[in-house]
Amino acid sequence: MITENLINSFQKICGNENVYHTTAAKLAYSYDATANFQSMPDLVISPRNTEEVISIVRLCKKHTIPIVPRGSGTNLAAGTAPTSGGIVILFKNMNQILELDEENMTITVQPGIITNSLINFVEKKDLFYPPDPSSKKISTIGGNISENSGGLRGLKYGVTKDYVLGLEAVLPNGETIKTGGKLAKDVAGYDLTKLLVGSEGTLAIITEATLKLLPKPEYQETILAMYHSMEDAAETVSAILASRIIPTTLEFIDRGTLRIIEGYKKIGLPTDCEAVLLIEQDGTNETVRKDMAVIYNICNKYNAFEVQKAETKESAEDLRTARRDALSALAKVRPTTILEDATVPRSRVAPMVREIIHIAEKYEVLIRTFGHAGDGNLHPTCLTDIRDQKEMERVEKALEDIFNAAIKLGGTITGEHGVGEMKAPFLEWKIGKNGIAVMKAIKTAIDPDNIMNPGKIFAKSTKKRVVVNNV
Repeated sequence: MITENLINSFQKICGNENVYHTTAAKLAYSYDATANFQSMPDLVISPRNTEEVISIVRLCKKHTIPIVPRGSGTNLAAGTAPTSGGIVILFKNMNQILELDEENMTITVQPGIITNSLINFVEKKDLFYPPDPSSKKISTIGGNISENSGGLRGLKYGVTKDYVLGLEAVLPNGETIKTGGKLAKDVAGYDLTKLLVGSEGTLAIITEATLKLLPKPEYQETILAMYHSMEDAAETVSAILASRIIPTTLEFIDRGTLRIIEGYKKIGLPTDCEAVLLIEQDGTNETVRKDMAVIYNICNKYNAFEVQKAETKESAEDLRTARRDALSALAKVRPTTILEDATVPRSRVAPMVREIIHIAEKYEVLIRTFGHAGDGNLHPTCLTDIRDQKEMERVEKALEDIFNAAIKLGGTITGEHGVGEMKAPFLEWKIGKNGIAVMKAIKTAIDPDNIMNPGKIFAKSTKKRVVVNNV
């Protein structure tokens, strides 16, 4: 329990206006975007700078108070919901661009900056920050780094870790470290930058990040290819990659998801096909036109019955937005929406989709699938109702089978959402007991008191996704 004296101490550090301890405030930060997981923090604090973060952490270390770092709460694995009370640290006051270095093509930012704000800022300078998670309009860079977020452009450009050059972070003992820098090469010791990227707030609190930028592509083309056969769409993906062309975006949406998105967005998406591929390429005008001509031919060869080109920037953005809004559209169908991200090798996308269909039929649950076909990262999304206990039991079994199927096909339990609390019981299936032991040894060495985002990544006794604690 956090005493009145401790609350006063935190208020002295951050100011009364940045320490929230009413029931309403704590309730607002007792959950994230994960379906049906909720647990109350004891306090919510919003520091204004690194020095305040240091003071908060030192006080928490002294009193063994759990800390949950949090951006916008878009996490889908209960990674930013408390599991053991303690404090939630918000970064809404640490949201500034600290430096744009155009000569080195880097940008240094605080963790609370919204992803899309950063993307728009650098594009005005004819620069380019490629990672673009579907939640980019509300997610923060600190959260993206902690989860190693992907996005629609991940096939060609990679994910968040590929653009993090250096970090400033506060360790669980209140000391700070600076990793990396504005360097194209740096192999001095262990790569602590990459260790912190994707660590889900369990090792340190990121307070600054230096990110790599690229020149902004001069031209882009977007098409939508439509198929009567799931297999034909999957074969198209394989054939495009085999042609040695790497598109910027290569997204897959199944028929059920298409119909729901069109009902939600009403932008004229086709609803009479089994699957569509959203394909984009960027670069020089000449290169894009050459690549897209090859892609057109491949789509036709593998039985696309129609290929539509987005003739304007607005229509292209409509298609991207429709894909990014898939979760929002699906969430309107039933009271509870569980979005997963089982990932398989690119060549196994079609078998994985078939497995998902079979599993949904086996357990009589409603699952719709979309995702990043180009990198094998699929998002089977279960539409259910938490109030129906029997159905939720079937949902649990279906999700376990989906993770098992992904691993058997050479894949993994998560491609971009992280492990958090929800997938912790399944991590050993992927990395084995020895892998778990190594990860725990790193965690214990850096955070011996286990105050940094406890209860995440490493399994508890239950395999239940649905957990509602002390609310």
